[in-house]
Amino acid sequence: MSTTSTTGTTAVARASEARAARGNVRAYLLYVAGKIGGAAVSLFAVLVTSFFLFRIIPGDPVKAMTHGMPTSAEQMATLRRQFGLDKPMWQQFTDYCAGALSGDLGMSYQFRAPVGDLILQKVPATLLLTGVAVVIYSAIGLWLGTRSAWRHGSLGDKLNTGVALTLWSVPGFWLGLLLIITFSVGIGPVPGMFPTGGMESGNESGFAYVADVAHHMVLPVLTLVAVGYAQTLLVMRSSLLDEMGSDYLTTARAKGLRDDVVRRRHAVPNALLPTVTMVFINLGHVAAGSILVETVFSWPGLGGLFYQALSVPDLPLVQGLFVVFAGAMIVMNLLADLLYPLLDPRVGR
Repeated sequence: MSTTSTTGTTAVARASEARAARGNVRAYLLYVAGKIGGAAVSLFAVLVTSFFLFRIIPGDPVKAMTHGMPTSAEQMATLRRQFGLDKPMWQQFTDYCAGALSGDLGMSYQFRAPVGDLILQKVPATLLLTGVAVVIYSAIGLWLGTRSAWRHGSLGDKLNTGVALTLWSVPGFWLGLLLIITFSVGIGPVPGMFPTGGMESGNESGFAYVADVAHHMVLPVLTLVAVGYAQTLLVMRSSLLDEMGSDYLTTARAKGLRDDVVRRRHAVPNALLPTVTMVFINLGHVAAGSILVETVFSWPGLGGLFYQALSVPDLPLVQGLFVVFAGAMIVMNLLADLLYPLLDPRVGR
């Protein structure tokens, strides 16, 4: 009788676990579907915004294409017809959406080349610069933020927080100009050690080329790291401080676990959710680059290309870059949302 009862209880427990597992999978799938639907709506909103927003920029694209040269009314009309600027606004919008959804971002007014090709040409330089910077400042920010929170109130915490707040409030382009003046031009006893801009000198090959590119990267990477690590540090510090008074940490200490084990295995994993969002947003910036920093250092990436397009204005190029920048951010936020339930099972239930 006892054996039969135990077997029945085990079967009921297994059935209950199976139902719970199916319920968790169903809840996660609904969570994923909701997040993907929200990302799709956001992408459509980006398409609408990118089309109408940049059409309020002063300037005539057709006049900009002629570079101030004498042009007849017939020639101007031909150019407008060639680029579809003579069509009604609603038709321009539908053509733009149809092209964007099929991967065709249009033809650049300024460069007379497909926008997609121009973006692909500049992507490697931006990925190199901002990718290196994001990896460095995310690692530094997470490490220093954890240390500052765990020893909050100490001299090191006050120093780290003060420096981070100062750098977070500094405009990146202004800091970049200061670095150029100090370390490129030279000031007082400090000689000019680094190039003022660009990605390469243009006369190197092999390992010398790699060293030359790294030499050109020092100041722009330092600028991005100085501004970026501060935000990551402050977010990680605030998130970990919220966990410091939790009962589970007291229980872990009561079990005799060492302080660094409590921090590493218990506190930090539970404080990572806001920081994960920050890291993924930073990864989205890898595609977007940093427009002002790239412009200050004449870095041949997407940020510099965006600045060139705005100055015309080159509407197809500006729109295409805006969609790429915003799309990268939306995709990275979506990946962060999908990762949340793996870090905290309570999310998405």
